[in-house]
Amino acid sequence: MGGSTDSSSSIKLLLFMLPLALLAGLVSIMGPNPLLLPSSSTTIPIPSQLTHTEALVVVAVDNHAGEKLISDDSHFNNSSTPSFSVHPVQTPQQLNKDEQNASLLWVSPNVTEGNESYVPPERPKLQRKFSILDRTEAGLMQARAAIKEARNGNGTQDIDYVPVGPMYNNANAFHRSYLEMEKKFKVFVYEEGEPPVFHNGPCKSIYSMEGNFIHAIEMNEQYRTRDPEKAHVFFLPFSVAMLVQFVYVRDSHDFGPIKKTVTDYINIIGGRYPYWNRSLGADHFYLACHDWGPETSRSVPNLNKNSIRVLCNANTSEGFKPSKDVSFPEINLQSGSINGLIGGPSASRRSLLAFFAGGLHGPIRPVLLEHWENKDEDIQVHKYLPKGVSYYEMLRKSKFCLCPSGYEVASPRVVEAIYTGCVPVLISDHYVPPFNDVLNWKSFSVEVSVKEIPRLKEILLSISPRQYIRMQRRVGQVRRHFEVHSPPKRYDVFHMILHSVWLRRLNFRVHHHQ
Repeated sequence: MGGSTDSSSSIKLLLFMLPLALLAGLVSIMGPNPLLLPSSSTTIPIPSQLTHTEALVVVAVDNHAGEKLISDDSHFNNSSTPSFSVHPVQTPQQLNKDEQNASLLWVSPNVTEGNESYVPPERPKLQRKFSILDRTEAGLMQARAAIKEARNGNGTQDIDYVPVGPMYNNANAFHRSYLEMEKKFKVFVYEEGEPPVFHNGPCKSIYSMEGNFIHAIEMNEQYRTRDPEKAHVFFLPFSVAMLVQFVYVRDSHDFGPIKKTVTDYINIIGGRYPYWNRSLGADHFYLACHDWGPETSRSVPNLNKNSIRVLCNANTSEGFKPSKDVSFPEINLQSGSINGLIGGPSASRRSLLAFFAGGLHGPIRPVLLEHWENKDEDIQVHKYLPKGVSYYEMLRKSKFCLCPSGYEVASPRVVEAIYTGCVPVLISDHYVPPFNDVLNWKSFSVEVSVKEIPRLKEILLSISPRQYIRMQRRVGQVRRHFEVHSPPKRYDVFHMILHSVWLRRLNFRVHHHQ
C-alpha cells in the first residue's frame, strides 16, 4: 500500500510541475522585448537651396582635433574651417562597422540556467547598397589615412623626384599626397560653352596660366574623366581674361555683362546636371589669373562662398580663404613658353644685392621708388630700365629680386626671380603665396611688409652669406614646381595646381542624405 501511495504522489507532483517547466522554458526562449539604443549621431541636410529630390550634405573632415598633415598650420592645407555648413556624418566604413556590431545595440538580460549563460540569437545584419559617391568618398578617406601615416614615416621611392628638404612644410606628406592624387584624382570638365570665352584662354600674356591650364586639363587623359559620376571635382572652363576681352564693354565700368554671362552659365550647368546643386558648388572649381578673377565669382553667391577658387590674386583682405581657395602663380609668357627664361649663375657670381624695375602700379611701388630709386648702388630700383640694359640679365646678376605688389597682390616677378635663381623678396600685404599648403616660403624667400621698406637694405644684409647660399639653392630646387611644360610634366605648375585642388577636396565630404 505504501509503495502505491508513493507512486501516486509522484505522478501527481510530476503532472503539477510539467506545465511550470514548459512555461519557464517558453519565457527563457522568447525573453523580454529588446530595446534599440538611440544613435547620438545625426546628419542635418541643407534642403532650402537644393532643387533636386536627392539631398546631399557637405561636411568638413574631422582630422582628430586639428592634427597637422601637410603643413604646420592646417589639416590638409594652410586652412581653417571651411565657410560652408558643417555637419557630422557617417562614412561607408563607419556604416559597415555599425552594421557588423549591430548586436551590441540590443539589450538583453543575462539569463542563466545552471552554470551556462544564455546567448540570444544574432540579429540579422542590415544590408546597405553603397552608391558611386559613397565609394568615391571611401577612396578619399583612404587617401587621408595614407597621408596622415606618411607624415611621420619614411619617404617613398619615386623614379622622377622625391621631395626632400626644408622647402616643404612636410616633404613625406606632400609626396604621399601627390602619389595618392596620381592614383585616384578625377576631374570632370563641363563641355557646355563656346570659345573664345569658354574652353579657351590666353597663353602668351601675363594671364597665360588661364589658357595653359584650360588646354592642359582638356587634353589630359590621366586626370580628366568623361563620366561625371566618377569625378571628385568639376571644372568650370571659362576664362576671366577672355570675359574681359569679349564680354566687358571697354571703359564702361559696368560689370553687369560679365556677371550675367557667368550666372547664365551656372544656371545651365545646374539645370542639365545634378552635381552643382547637390553640393551647392563645393566640389566645383574655376581658375583665374586676371585681376577680376575674385570679383567674377561674386556673380553667383555659391561660386564665391562654396566653390574652390583658383586665383593668382590670393588676397585675404578681399575674401580669399585658404581653407577652400587655391593660390597659384602669375607667369608672364610673352612667347608662350619658358625657353630662354630658365637658369642663372651661382650665388658667388651675383654682384648686385637687390633689383627691381617697374612702373607706378598700385600703392606699394611708389613707396619703394621713393625710398630707393637712384639712392643706393647696391639696391638698383628703376621705374624704367636704361637703354641697352636687359631685364633678365639684371635678374641673373642680383642676389635678391624685389617683388612688390601692384594694384593686386600677385606679381609675375615672383616666378621670374625663381626662374633665374634669384631669391624673391615678397613686398605685399595680405598675400597668400602660391602652393603655400605645400611649400615653406620662408626657407627660400624673404617677406617684407610695406612699413619695412625703408629698412630694406638692413634686412637683406642681415642674412648671412651662408644662409643666402642655402636659400638660393632652394630656389633652384623648387623651380620645377613653377615650370610650364607642354605636355605637362610631373610636379610642374600644372600638377601643382591640380594637387592644391586635390587637397581642398580632401578637406570635405559630399554625403548622401538618407
